[in-house]
Amino acid sequence: MVPSGMEFPRLETFIRVAESGSFNKAAESGNITSTAVIKQMNLLEDEVGVKLFDRTHRGLKLTKAGESFLKDSKYIIKYAKDAEKRARKAMQEEDSLIRIGTSPLTPSEAFTEIWPEIHKYCPEMRFRIVPFENTPENAAGILGNLGDNIDVVLGIFDDTLLSLRRCDGFVLYDVPISVAVSLDHPLAEKDILSVEDLYGQNLLLMHRGWSHSVDELRNDLVAEHPAINIVDFDFYDVEIFNRCSTSNDLLMAIDKWQNVHPMLKIIPVKWKYTMPYGIFYSYDPSPTVGKLLDAVSSIDFSAYYKK
Repeated sequence: MVPSGMEFPRLETFIRVAESGSFNKAAESGNITSTAVIKQMNLLEDEVGVKLFDRTHRGLKLTKAGESFLKDSKYIIKYAKDAEKRARKAMQEEDSLIRIGTSPLTPSEAFTEIWPEIHKYCPEMRFRIVPFENTPENAAGILGNLGDNIDVVLGIFDDTLLSLRRCDGFVLYDVPISVAVSLDHPLAEKDILSVEDLYGQNLLLMHRGWSHSVDELRNDLVAEHPAINIVDFDFYDVEIFNRCSTSNDLLMAIDKWQNVHPMLKIIPVKWKYTMPYGIFYSYDPSPTVGKLLDAVSSIDFSAYYKK
């Protein structure tokens, strides 16, 4: 029978007795009485069911069983102390770990940009990247359950989208609404577009009600630029980017999606429309996420993103 953790003091007493060869010396080094030491050793021998010491007029001597038990006792105590250290270290690491969900449309690069500033405020903080597939089910499930397997996600949002996805958001900065075009499209030769360049084109926009920022863009284009043919779609995924790359359709995009599809070019447009870009997080964030939000709230983002 291996003694439990509650009996480690008894094992430590046994080690002191074995190494000193004396109940009295073990009592002195352990700041307990000789009577208490003898009682502990008698109980220990009864518990393990073997004789650990030969008691002679010359003192104590370990039996063969005692020598074996001494070796294992030292190992048990060392292993237990090491296990405690590992557990404490794991707890500290877990308390300072942020799990970032990432997909082609929600890249984690913004954290790379601002990491030096975050590190100033939270030097102990570490990030773990958790990839996920951008599907309608994942978008609803992951954002609606932030804090379970993923703590934060970076992306575009506004109050309408946050309400739809049942989560909160921290705005880092506003990003211009741009347009993605196929590399084969005549407009791909341009580095910046005017609104008039979009006349006669199909412009793919997320359906009404997804974002008030997109709805504002839609309303203004319908009212002031009816020559642009707006086409609704239901979800940003790889297929909508494939559709844009294999057709003459244009797609509302942001420049952080430049690497989503190799056959697309994302081009800024000379208009006023932007969307907030920032951190999705749970309505009830963990203390670690709270530390992250406190850190990023102290950063001047004008130096990081004005493209």
